Amino acid sequence: MSSGVDETVAYSVQKRRLRRWRIGAIAAVAVSAMIAGRYGQQSGNGSWRNGAGKSTPHLVQLKVHGMIGSDVSRWTKALADADKDKNVKGLLLDIDSPGGAVTGGEELHDAVERFAHDKPVVTTMGGMGASAGYMIALPSKRIFAERSTLTGSIGVLMEAPEFSGVLSKIGVNVQELVSGPLKGQPSLTKPISPEGHVMLQGVVSNLYDQFVAMVVTGRHMPEDKVRSLADGRPYTGEQALKVGLIDSIGGQEDARNWLSKASGLSGEPKIVMIGEERKTFTLKRRIFGWFGGQVMSWLGLDADIFLPQTHAAIDGAVSIWKP
Repeated sequence: MSSGVDETVAYSVQKRRLRRWRIGAIAAVAVSAMIAGRYGQQSGNGSWRNGAGKSTPHLVQLKVHGMIGSDVSRWTKALADADKDKNVKGLLLDIDSPGGAVTGGEELHDAVERFAHDKPVVTTMGGMGASAGYMIALPSKRIFAERSTLTGSIGVLMEAPEFSGVLSKIGVNVQELVSGPLKGQPSLTKPISPEGHVMLQGVVSNLYDQFVAMVVTGRHMPEDKVRSLADGRPYTGEQALKVGLIDSIGGQEDARNWLSKASGLSGEPKIVMIGEERKTFTLKRRIFGWFGGQVMSWLGLDADIFLPQTHAAIDGAVSIWKP
């Protein structure tokens, strides 16, 4: 008789445990949904993320912050999609970049230019809008910058390290077979030849001419004036305004007000962020990141020296301001 009672009690205990596990699982799913929902809600200042507000006329904002890499497809696709959307009435281009890959800057410039053919574009520049960062602002109808913004730095750079001196000191001799005298230029193991220097300078000069042409078209300035300004130097916002490289001193609020009027939207229009990189949110990453940070703190170490820094991939010639 006692055996039957024990089995009944054990079954009841097991059933209660299973019920608690189910309730816990449902709660975990609900919390995850709430956390995910936070990234899709309104972010303040009339700005919407992840598609909210797209069913009514609105503006879009594209942030280009940091180094511009060779692959800018995330941004160019976002611009193309926004251009096709009839409810999108204008673009606020938010730039804070020292520049980067010439190819990436060119592709993004062309994407902004295509958008600007159909709808108004305004650019606002933060701490920097230099080199390729300035290049992508050129199709804008109006460019705003702060007084202290570093902009301009119009030019192209191509460089390659060369270790022949070090290799010769340690007795390393590199044998190189090439299909032609200019194929191996530049090289890590030997200096650039006079012919290679002429060839590479021709490439840089051609890319520079293309950049100058973009400035001539975008800023409606004569070529000789652009070339006099385009010697690679950066300008502050105040200096850039005086020479015609920007239109106004101001920040994002000034740019939004201008764009609202230019797009014909009254009041405070909605602004939808586009081209943003998706943020992954995983419990494993959260726990590991917190635990790892605690361990480094306990050991008195800086975690940054152990974690690789993420930079945009840059191939080929660059247009960047290098202090």
